[in-house]
Amino acid sequence: MRLTRSFVDLPLHAGDTIALPEGTAAHLIRVLRLQAGDACVLFNGDGCDYDARIVAIGKGDARAEIVGARRIDNESPLRIVLLQGIARGEKMDWILQKATELGVARILPVFSDRSEVKLDGPRADKRLAHWREVVISACEQSGRARVPEVAAPQPLAQAAALREGRGFLLDPFADNTLALLQGGALRACTLAIGPEGGWSPRDREHLVAAGHEGLRLGPRVLRTETAGIAAIAALQALAGDLG
Repeated sequence: MRLTRSFVDLPLHAGDTIALPEGTAAHLIRVLRLQAGDACVLFNGDGCDYDARIVAIGKGDARAEIVGARRIDNESPLRIVLLQGIARGEKMDWILQKATELGVARILPVFSDRSEVKLDGPRADKRLAHWREVVISACEQSGRARVPEVAAPQPLAQAAALREGRGFLLDPFADNTLALLQGGALRACTLAIGPEGGWSPRDREHLVAAGHEGLRLGPRVLRTETAGIAAIAALQALAGDLG
């Protein structure tokens, strides 16, 4: 039986006994009905899974003993940064969830000329916290022991300069195609995916100036929630991650 993996933002060491965070304790005890002596798996993003067991349960808390640690080696050999134009509501959640499952290393949510979502101040902070929870949940489900960074929402011109490796701007009219890429030589890249309204001419200028090149992903125009996920999977297949 596969044990549920739970993220805890705490240092974890074999032999230690820790007080589980309130949300984690509630999920394990109230939802999954674990009892004292039952096993569970914890992780904190350091690349390991920690085998643990519940040793005490209180009215609103629980404690777990860390039994041992296992290094998890399932990260993609291709480091992908997803520069994503902020999409509305559940679309953005879906993008973050699937990108995390597929193995992206970093996510840069950006505002652009055609962004339909406006975030500022407390609303931006609340949305960022929610996005990070989505990513953590996707790591719990997919078995990843490294949690991708989700940067704070920022203007495209600022984020474009954070390009890692080769930069790609998805464009159905670009000359570059996946068939022309040598996936084996590609170790890091940044994918720039526009929002629902696509990139404006000024957005494209920012991206090209920062070193992003056009990449054609087939003959059809893809929606923002499809384009990045399809490109991530295709590039990872070229790099041998999905073999």
